Amino acid sequence: MIDIDILLALGAAYKKLKAGEIIFHEGGTSIFYHQLVSGSVKWINIDDDGKEFIQYLIGPGECFGEMPLFDGEPFAATAIAETDSIIIRLQASLFHQLLMERPDIHFAFSKMMSQRIRYKFLLLKELSKHDPENSIISLLNYLKQTKKNVCGKCNKVNLTRQQIANMTGLRVETVIRTMRNMHDKGRLVIQKGKVYC
Repeated sequence: MIDIDILLALGAAYKKLKAGEIIFHEGGTSIFYHQLVSGSVKWINIDDDGKEFIQYLIGPGECFGEMPLFDGEPFAATAIAETDSIIIRLQASLFHQLLMERPDIHFAFSKMMSQRIRYKFLLLKELSKHDPENSIISLLNYLKQTKKNVCGKCNKVNLTRQQIANMTGLRVETVIRTMRNMHDKGRLVIQKGKVYC
């Protein structure tokens, strides 16, 4: 999102994370801008029964947990390193200074946040239909369109069935059964356990 050299010039620091390490908790206070350098991070909510709902999967170069930096409210979700990862963090006050001095970066943030909100509207619309097939196909189409978690050359989906379930609010058994039916109908391809859209 923001060039690392710009962040370092403002005093940002790297932080190494182990897989499974929590970066921040839902309801916590934000004091940093976070950007993923390498690895992967999931941004999740966990319900009272311990079920995980993936709000967003973060890839290298993407920021996460930025909403509190704009509205001063607590984190809306928990961020956890999915793999060993490296992030770069910048103090919130320095992040605000950067946005005031660089309208181009501020505009890029507005665009990115709008895209994430659009994704949530799309997903909520599909979830409200209570149709697992449409929920899964909408998610896969969105990922393919945004070139996120789908190979641009072969259209292989780089998500597990559990991750798809956690992103759509469906049970993993429902995702497996529905994807098998979608394969039988020709709506996606499953080869050697890999999914292609």
